Amino acid sequence: MAFGKQDLQPLASAPVGAQPPQHVAVIMDGNGRWAAARGLPRVAGHRAGTQAVRRTIEAAIEAGVGWLTLYAFSSENWRRPAEEVMELTGLLRHFIRQELAELSREGVRVRVLGDRARFEPDTRAELDRAERTTLGNTRLNLNIALSYGARDEIAAAARAAAQAALDGTLDPAALTVERFERFLSTAGMPDPDLMIRTSGEHRLSNFLLWQSAYAELIFLDVLWPDFGPAEFNGALVEFARRERRFGARPA
Repeated sequence: MAFGKQDLQPLASAPVGAQPPQHVAVIMDGNGRWAAARGLPRVAGHRAGTQAVRRTIEAAIEAGVGWLTLYAFSSENWRRPAEEVMELTGLLRHFIRQELAELSREGVRVRVLGDRARFEPDTRAELDRAERTTLGNTRLNLNIALSYGARDEIAAAARAAAQAALDGTLDPAALTVERFERFLSTAGMPDPDLMIRTSGEHRLSNFLLWQSAYAELIFLDVLWPDFGPAEFNGALVEFARRERRFGARPA
C-alpha cells in the first residue's frame, strides 16, 4: 500500500485496544532527491536525513515499539562515488559521537547488522563503542543496518550451517527454518511486523528478505528527510487496521 504524507492525516487513531508492532523496519530513502529538489549537494540530504533518524527513534520510543531496524547503508552503496561514501561514513561517526549519550540515557540498545569489516578502523571503533556502551539498555532495541545486504546475509548463514554440518554439530536432515535462523545476523530477534519505505519506491532493495516474509509493507511518498512522528504514527495506525493471517485462511 502506498500513500503520501497528506494521506496520513485522516488516520487519527488506531482501532481500540490495538498494540503497536513489536518490530518496525525502515528503508530510509530519498535523501538525494530531497537535496536535488532544493539545489543542494547530496550530502545536505544525508545530513537532513540524520535529523529524521532522531525523530524516528523518538517516535518509536513514544509509541512503545520494542525493536527498530534502520537501513542506513547497503552493501551496494559502496559502489557510489568515493566522495559520497566518505561523507556518509563521516556522518555516521558524527551521529554516533553526538547521539550516543542521549541514546543511552533514553534506554536505547544499539546493534549493528552487516559487514562492518569494510569500514575504516575509526568507524569500526565507534560502532563497537556504541554497542558496548548501550549493552544493558532495554527500552528500545535499535538495529542499524550498515554495509548490509540480505542475500549476503543468507549466503553467510548457509556457509555457517554447511560448516556446522561438516564439523558434525548439525545434522543436515534436521535443519529446520528455526534452526537456520540461528545462523542469521538477526538470531534471537523478532521478525519485523512492519516494513516502511519512504520516497515512493515500492521494493525491498535487498533488506531483511528472510525476516520480512510476513511483514506488512507500507510505502510512503514522503522523502526521508521530511519523515517524522506524523508519518511514523500514521503507518502504525494503518498497520493496526490490517488483518494479519500469516498464510492462514480467514475464519
